[in-house]
Amino acid sequence: MRFYLISDNIDTLMGMRLAGIEGTVVHTHDEVSGALDRAMEMENVGIVLITELALKQCEEKVMSYKLSRAAPLIVEIPDRHATANISDTISKYLAEAVGIKL
Repeated sequence: MRFYLISDNIDTLMGMRLAGIEGTVVHTHDEVSGALDRAMEMENVGIVLITELALKQCEEKVMSYKLSRAAPLIVEIPDRHATANISDTISKYLAEAVGIKL
């Protein structure tokens, strides 16, 4: 199993490539949606990393995949423009998945 990155900027992709993680750079809703669909169908990908700005382009599709598929796991990561507090992100996922607001 390997990682795959969907990023909104080349800097994050280049850094991940240094760690051996392949991926793609996307900017529009259609690009994010297509990259996510392709990544979810890759048999050897176990974890899809997606930057928070890319995730915001296609948030409903990401949540649909997270709730309906066990693998690959989709993990939101901050990039150089990190705007979200990680505890806020975790609380948001709990609220959406379980219906509990912390």
